[in-house]
Amino acid sequence: MLTLPSRHRAVRTQRGTSMLEVLIAIVIVVVGLLGLAGLQARINLAELESFQRAQAIVLTQDMVDRINANRKNAVSYVTTTPLGTGGTVADCSAAGITTMALRDQCEWSNALLGAAETSGSSTQVGAMIGARGCVTDLSDATKPYKQYLVAVVWQGLNPTVAPGATTCGSGSYGSNDKTRRAMVANVVVGCLQNNPANPNLCL
Repeated sequence: MLTLPSRHRAVRTQRGTSMLEVLIAIVIVVVGLLGLAGLQARINLAELESFQRAQAIVLTQDMVDRINANRKNAVSYVTTTPLGTGGTVADCSAAGITTMALRDQCEWSNALLGAAETSGSSTQVGAMIGARGCVTDLSDATKPYKQYLVAVVWQGLNPTVAPGATTCGSGSYGSNDKTRRAMVANVVVGCLQNNPANPNLCL
């Protein structure tokens, strides 16, 4: 009996990758790299926001310390317009600056302008973007103490919620103030001298 040869085709083993698989792999890698780049950009923004907030804390505490060192003349530190951005770096040893409060305001304004650090010949980079400072009198005539609000505001990078603790710099950071950042501190000055006309009040 004769046996005919089998006609089953030999199974060929597939080797290598097809062009479609390579393209899919490239797309996955590109999407991942784009996501990583976006994450890095957000990290950089968050780092700058944090850096500006740290500077604002230092500048706020600076004015709080200056007021506490000259408590009897604390009312002289109240500002009518924001200091810092919008002004120019001033010579705080000029003849017109005759009191401690005026000198403190001048030096604080220079710090808000970033005069502590320069880039190149004249660009001040030692403070936040658009830094401004205000001192507001919150004193109540019926209370035997004085109260002041020290506020430092600056330009944020991402819109959030307009700060309600202070109006310092309001309108200077866009129409809705959503990029305005603020750091505030209360300074309470106890009664240093009673009012002779009313012992319950202070001079």
